[in-house]
Amino acid sequence: MSLVKLYDTTLRDGTQGEDISFLVEDKIRIAHKLDEVGINYIEGGWPGSNPKDIAFFKEIKKEKLSQAKIAAFGSTRRAKITPDKDQNIRTLIQAEPDAITIFGKTWDFHVREALRIPLEENLELIFDSLEYLKSRAPEVFYDAEHFFDGYKANPEYAIKTLKAAEQAKVDCIILCDTNGGTMPFELAQIIKDVRKHITTPLGIHTHNDSECAVANSLHAVDQGIVHVQGTINGFGERCGNANLCSIIPALTLKMGKKCVSTEQLRKLRELSRFVYELANLSPDKHQPYVGNSAFAHKGGVHVSAIQRHPETYEHLRPELVGNTTRVLISDLSGRANILAKAEEFNINLDSKDPVTLDILDNIKDMENRGYQFEGAEASFELLMKRALGTHRKFFSVIGFRVIDEKRHEDQKPLSEATIMVKVGGKVEHTAAEGNGPVNALDNAIRKALEKFYPRLKEVKLLDYKVRVLPAGQGTASAIRVLIESGDKESRWGTVGVSDNIIDASYQALIDSIEYKLHRGEEGEAGKK
Repeated sequence: MSLVKLYDTTLRDGTQGEDISFLVEDKIRIAHKLDEVGINYIEGGWPGSNPKDIAFFKEIKKEKLSQAKIAAFGSTRRAKITPDKDQNIRTLIQAEPDAITIFGKTWDFHVREALRIPLEENLELIFDSLEYLKSRAPEVFYDAEHFFDGYKANPEYAIKTLKAAEQAKVDCIILCDTNGGTMPFELAQIIKDVRKHITTPLGIHTHNDSECAVANSLHAVDQGIVHVQGTINGFGERCGNANLCSIIPALTLKMGKKCVSTEQLRKLRELSRFVYELANLSPDKHQPYVGNSAFAHKGGVHVSAIQRHPETYEHLRPELVGNTTRVLISDLSGRANILAKAEEFNINLDSKDPVTLDILDNIKDMENRGYQFEGAEASFELLMKRALGTHRKFFSVIGFRVIDEKRHEDQKPLSEATIMVKVGGKVEHTAAEGNGPVNALDNAIRKALEKFYPRLKEVKLLDYKVRVLPAGQGTASAIRVLIESGDKESRWGTVGVSDNIIDASYQALIDSIEYKLHRGEEGEAGKK
C-alpha cells in the first residue's frame, strides 16, 4: 500500500472563501482536530500578510500535536531584492514552522503581465528563494502556481520553472490548478509528461471551479503524485478547493493508498461538522461521505433493501467515515452515534439499555428544536450524564434579570444582570455589569458562584457565535448560541437554543460552568 501525504490548507486557503473567517482560537481548535484525523501538514497561514496569522504561529508553538507538522505559506522573493532582504521570506523563517511552502509563477503570461519581469529572471526568483529557505527550514515545498494553465500555454517554460525548484533541492513540488479549469483527462497526460523531466516528489493542489477538484486530485495520485493538498469541506476562494473530506476516504477505501488509519477515518464526519460549526455555516447535508443525507434512505424499495443488505444502495459502510445510515420514515437511526459518543466520554451504554433510547429520543427532540452538538461536546456530555443520573447539580439558578438601557442617543447602552443562585442551603443574590447583556449575565453568574467554587476564576469565555435558525419568522426566529470556553488546560464548547437570545446564551453559559465543575470533580477523584 503506497503512502500519500495529506496537506491541509483550511486555515489559509480555506479562509479566502466568502463568508469564512476564523479567530486564532478557532484555528488552534481546528488544528487539533486535523491532527487527530491524521493530517500530515497543517498550513496555518501567511505570517507575512496579517497579525492574525502571526499570532497563530506564536500560539501553536504552545500546543502539543501528536503527529501533524505546521507549515507557513508565502511567496518567492520580490524582483530586484535578495532573499535575505525580503521581508516576506524573513517573516516565514521567523515564524519557525516545521515546513515552509512558497508559491511562484509558472505561467509565462503571469510573469510578463503580473510580475512584469523577463522570463529568465522569474527562474532566478524561484531558485534563489527556495535555496535560501532550504538551508534554514526543516522542509520546503514549492507551489507551482497556475502550473496547468502555464503548461498548456508554454510547456517548455513551465517545466523550466519546476527544474529551478528541483535544482534548489526542495522536498516536494506541488502542481497547482489555480484557476480550477483543468479537466481530469488533461491533467493526467500533463503529469505523465512532467514525470519525464522531474525526479523530485510531486504534489497536487486543485481548485473546484469546474467541479473537478476532487477528481483531479485522485487522478494525480493515480499518476504517482504523493502529496495532496486540500481543505475540509472544500472551503476556499471562488468555488473552493479540493475537498479532503471526499479525497481521504477515496484514497483509503477505494484506491488502497495509505494516508490515515481506520480509527482516524471514523472521525472524518465529526471533523467536517466541527469546521462548519466554527465557521458559523450550516453543514451541506448532501455532501458526499460526511453529509446528513449521504446515507439517508426515504421509504419504499430502498429501505427494505438496505435493511437486508446495506450495500444494495450504499457504496460503502457509513460507519467507516463516522456517518450512519438514516431511514427517513422510521425511528431506526442514530443509536450507533450515541454509543460511539458515550464510549468517547468513557460512559458505559448498552444498545438495548432503555437509557440509550431515552438519550436518543431526547437528542432527536432537541435537534428538531435547533440544537447541534458538533462544536458543543461539553453540552453533549452533560446531556448523557443527566440521562444516566451521574450528573451532579452543583447549584441551581432561582432566577435572573438582564437590563439593557440606553440613556442618551450618542452613548453606548448600559448592560446589567442580576441573578439569584442556590448552592446547598445558601442563596446568593448579586449583580454585575458587562459589555452587552450576555457579558453582564456571564459576569453575574461567575460573581455569584466563585465564592463557592473558586476554580471558576480560571474559566475564560473565548468565543461566542449566534445563528438564526431557518424558521421563516424573521426577528421571532429561534436562535442557536455556541459558546467556546477554556481554562489553562483545555477548551470546550456548549450550546443553547431558544427564541430569546438571552435565554439561549444563558443555557450555553450554565453548561460551560457545569462542565468545568464536573471536570474539576473528576480531576480530584483521579488524584484520590
